[in-house]
Amino acid sequence: MISWYAVYTRPQSEAKASANLLRQGYQAYLPRCRVYVSHARRREVVVRPLFPRYLFAGLDRALMPWRPIRSTLGVAGLVQTGDEPTAVPEGIISALRERESIGAFDRLLPQQSLRLGDFVRVTEGAFEDMVGRLVELRDQDRVVVLLDLLGRSVPAQLTAAALEAA
Repeated sequence: MISWYAVYTRPQSEAKASANLLRQGYQAYLPRCRVYVSHARRREVVVRPLFPRYLFAGLDRALMPWRPIRSTLGVAGLVQTGDEPTAVPEGIISALRERESIGAFDRLLPQQSLRLGDFVRVTEGAFEDMVGRLVELRDQDRVVVLLDLLGRSVPAQLTAAALEAA
C-alpha cells in the first residue's frame, strides 16, 4: 500500500527534486497554483508551488526503502518523527489533487488579495506610485480608491490590475 510523505526541498528546487524522485521510481506530487505577478512593469501568470520547499513522495514501505529519498538531488530531508518519516494522513493528497484540478488554489485576480479598507499602491496610469485606501469593489476589474490629492481625499475609479497592496 502506498503511503505519502512530506519531503522538504532545497530552496527553489521543488521541480528538480520531484523529477529526481520520479526517475528513482518513487511517486512524487508537487501541488501547484497559478498566481498573478508583476515585475518590471510586466504582469503575467506564473505557476508556483503551493507549499514552497515542500512536495510529497509516495512509496510502498514494504517494497521500497525511504532512506534514499534523503540523498536525492534537490531534497533537504523528510518530515520525520524521531528516526522515522511521518506519513501524511490518508485523503489529504487526494483532496489536494482534487482542489488543484478545479483551480481552487489559483490566485489570478489581483482583487482577490485586496480587502476594503486596505492601503493600496497604484502601479500604472496617471496616479502611478500613489497610495490610497480601497473603499469599493465595483465589479470583477473595477475598484474605487480614495487618493490624497492637494490635501483632499478624492475617489478614483481604477482597474484592479493597476493596484497592489501597499
